[in-house]
Formats: sequence, C-alpha cells, structure tokens
Amino acid sequence: MNIAALVTWVITALGGFYMLGTWLSRGGARGGSHLPVPVIFSHFALAAVGLVVWIVYLIADLDALAWIAFVLLVPVALLGAVMLSRWIPVYRARATVAPAAGEHTAPAERHFPVAVVAAHGLLAVVTVLLVLLSALGVGGS
Repeated sequence: MNIAALVTWVITALGGFYMLGTWLSRGGARGGSHLPVPVIFSHFALAAVGLVVWIVYLIADLDALAWIAFVLLVPVALLGAVMLSRWIPVYRARATVAPAAGEHTAPAERHFPVAVVAAHGLLAVVTVLLVLLSALGVGGS
C-alpha cells in the first residue's frame, strides 16, 4: 500500500505540474486568473513537501513520517477543493461566453484539459486514502 500511495502521488504530481505549467505560461501568475496565486503555490509547496516526507518515510520506515505526510495532505486537499470550485465556473463559461471586448485573453485556468483536472482530483483522493490507510497500518508495510 505504501508503494501504491507513492505511485498515485507521483502521477498526481505530474498532472499538477502540467496544470501549473499551463497556468504559468498563460499568464496566471501575472493576474490573468481567477485562481489566487498564494493558493496555487501553497497547494504546490505543501504537496511537494508531503511527497518528500513520504519518500523519506518509505526509506526510514518511521510511522511518524507517514502521519506527517497525511497531515500535510489535508490542507493540500482543501486548497485543491478551493481551486476546483473556482475553476468549474471558468470551465463552464468557456463554451458559452466569448472574451469581452478589451479582454485579450481568457483566464489561464480555462486552458486546463478536463481529463487532466479530473484525473488529478481522482488520483489525489486515492492518494489521501492510501496514505491514511498506510499510516493506520492497514495492508502492512
């Protein structure tokens, strides 16, 4: 279960990196976004730190590290839910509303592929559950 959590976490991170790159390249950090910059970078930083803690846990086999990784995932998940709730209206508006006169570009997050957002979210939920189960000792080490 520990390795399964690592695999889902890494795949989730790859999707997150793709979306972060898209967001940055489309001007999200320069104000062209409905997603707050601190939320984006806090989500990224906490997830990255948690992944490093998880890798160290796998090497050192210290139960406290599994719990630290899980605790780090809680705000990561909450920040992800905030971003999802702000992305959904932008996505829905993409098919119905053209950019207003004088608006040169759409919000950066409008360019996220639905499949990537859905896979990132689903794998994130699976990762949180696997990390929790591993921290609880379910499924062995």
